[in-house]
Amino acid sequence: MGGEVVQDWQKAVASTLEWWRDAGVDMLVEDDVRDWLARTPPPVPAVTSETAVAAPVAEALPDTLEAFVEWRMSDAAPEAGWHMPRFAPTGPIDAEWVFVTDVPEAEDSEMLMSGPAGRLLDKMLAAIGSSRESVHLLPLAWARPMTGRIAPDEEARLIELARHHLSLLRPQKLFLLGQSASRVLAETAGNSLTNPIRLVNHFEAKTAAVASYHPRFLLERPAAKSEAWKHLLLLSRGTAE
Repeated sequence: MGGEVVQDWQKAVASTLEWWRDAGVDMLVEDDVRDWLARTPPPVPAVTSETAVAAPVAEALPDTLEAFVEWRMSDAAPEAGWHMPRFAPTGPIDAEWVFVTDVPEAEDSEMLMSGPAGRLLDKMLAAIGSSRESVHLLPLAWARPMTGRIAPDEEARLIELARHHLSLLRPQKLFLLGQSASRVLAETAGNSLTNPIRLVNHFEAKTAAVASYHPRFLLERPAAKSEAWKHLLLLSRGTAE
């Protein structure tokens, strides 16, 4: 019975070799014996002068406010490919208060927040004895995305640019409107909007910051207006917990 097994094995091997020969394989690929079951590490690409040149280099952003705003309105800015109108920040560059919003409103035509959300913001400012002319209003995205929201893969870059902008403004008081704007600071990102005022030193100055609700949210949820009013008073008084 053992002889029959050997004979069957020999026939199977001969049949396999014949099949490979008919397929055109008449020689070994390598002269050396290879362990086909062994794991081999992936090849490491050689570093050449071309790959070294292609390595990413940190972008140098304009270091003056005027030059940076000009760059943000140029074809080099992230929003250039959105094919939507762009809106520059408004208000004095030396304003004590800086408000950060996420995107221009659908109703905006000549300036930021010129529709219902903007009118509510004007009322909020009037309640603390201020006005649009005395505060600096800065958007994360200088053009409105087609969806009306900043895409997750674009948010990090826009926040980076907003932080650079704020470092040129050196605000004393920073009011962040909505969840996207709250992520400008690590201290307010992801936290409840009921959190108290934060004192930070990220922008070459001591800045008191509060994350609050966006006026468009307050239009949909009027019950939250009282909480937003507390946030305004908190930043206006400049007291921190």
